[in-house]
Amino acid sequence: MQSMSDMDWGIMAPEWVIAIACALLIVVDLFLKNTASRRWIGFLSLLAVGMAGGWVITQFRHKSAMILDGAYILAPYTLIWKIILLTGAALVLLVSLGQEKKEYEPHEGEYYYLLLTAVLGGMIVVSTADLIGLYTGLELLSLSSYILVGIQKKKNRSNEAAWKYVVLGGVSSAFILYGMSFLYGLTGTTHVGEIQKQLSQVGSSYEAYVYLSFFLMMVGFGFKLASAPFHTWAPDVYQGAPTPITSFLAIVSKSVTFALVLIVYMAYAGPYGEFQEDMIILFMIMATLSMIIGNTVALRQTNVKRMMAYSSIAHAGYVLVAVATGNQILIPIVFFYLFVYLFMTIGVFAVIALVAEQEKSEDLKAFAGLYHRSPLLALSMSVFLLSLAGIPVTAGFFGKFYIIMGALELNHIWLIAVMIVTTIISYYYYFAVIRQMYFRRPASSDPVRVSWPMKVAIGISLIATMGIGIMPQFVLETLQSLLR
Repeated sequence: MQSMSDMDWGIMAPEWVIAIACALLIVVDLFLKNTASRRWIGFLSLLAVGMAGGWVITQFRHKSAMILDGAYILAPYTLIWKIILLTGAALVLLVSLGQEKKEYEPHEGEYYYLLLTAVLGGMIVVSTADLIGLYTGLELLSLSSYILVGIQKKKNRSNEAAWKYVVLGGVSSAFILYGMSFLYGLTGTTHVGEIQKQLSQVGSSYEAYVYLSFFLMMVGFGFKLASAPFHTWAPDVYQGAPTPITSFLAIVSKSVTFALVLIVYMAYAGPYGEFQEDMIILFMIMATLSMIIGNTVALRQTNVKRMMAYSSIAHAGYVLVAVATGNQILIPIVFFYLFVYLFMTIGVFAVIALVAEQEKSEDLKAFAGLYHRSPLLALSMSVFLLSLAGIPVTAGFFGKFYIIMGALELNHIWLIAVMIVTTIISYYYYFAVIRQMYFRRPASSDPVRVSWPMKVAIGISLIATMGIGIMPQFVLETLQSLLR
């Protein structure tokens, strides 16, 4: 066993940066006067995220390594997950800083360093191969998210959203922990690699417990992913949370849970042929329900944030299609889709935040005539929505196309059919927003005010969305080369 002093703690540098920044900002915030501005704490948080991201990029030159008896892993796939999380966090911080009238103003300092603790929890999850580390990181992310959702303490809608999120999030965590306890009881270890080896030797008399542990964890993961049929909390929470936090839940939190699903999936990769088939069937069912329910219920929504909540449920289904194939070759495609989804979603929620702030409404009609008031903003929103819809020659189209081609290789024809049909259904509610922007009269002729942090966030999202759409094969090949 490697001693603590001999371990290369430098491979945890990105996590140390976020943890130290968070601790320092908490202490500084305590000594500031109540009347002092906390805006600069947001910029320091953004700097910390940027430094951590820069360190992650340099680690791609580092050989794969592990410390803490294999509980913490440095590998290309962990670095790509961290790039997704840190990029999403940086853009959320920019959107937060770009809001003129912040929904969380009385608690602005707490808001920023709670975002950092949430990101730190996500980074722990994607870097560990131990059940204890996975659960600890997940709870750090979850607890921070619960507070962020309810940070608007004087708004009943925010309090209701936070309460629902805490209760259902706590129940889902209990399911996950209970499932993990069965795994530990069956194998005597919490390390994912050792669990895989031990499960392959478990006799048929314990097969029911293997199924039970997997079922319990998938119920918990279903809640965290907001995938059907465990999605009911998402619309209320997305609507009640501050808009930047809604985008954080849709991107960072969801990406972390997908990482957790894939890591746990590896633990079950050994036991029985029939068990593998049953796992894939369960993923297929969740994917199908998510795509159908997410896209059909979104048709009836008039609140844009609720509509995007159901859109998020549908997109969780699209990614689950890739997971359902049970094919390691599709891991780069999962990364590709999450990158695409990150930029599209941040862009959409940034525009929603601007329009809602100006019009004092999150209703679909608030977007009426946006093209006549702010043409560039309407054009950007159109690009994001068309990409989310998967219109050909957009980044979102290629994300779905690669998933479909991967599923086609394994002859999942009915799953592909559901994906195509539900994607076509989604055109209606995405184009409803576009119709409002271009073909309805604006209630006001005043242009939408856009601060420079918001311009940067939307600009980066727009360039990335269009760039990936222009060069999808280059991005996919880059991901594949990094994972070799």
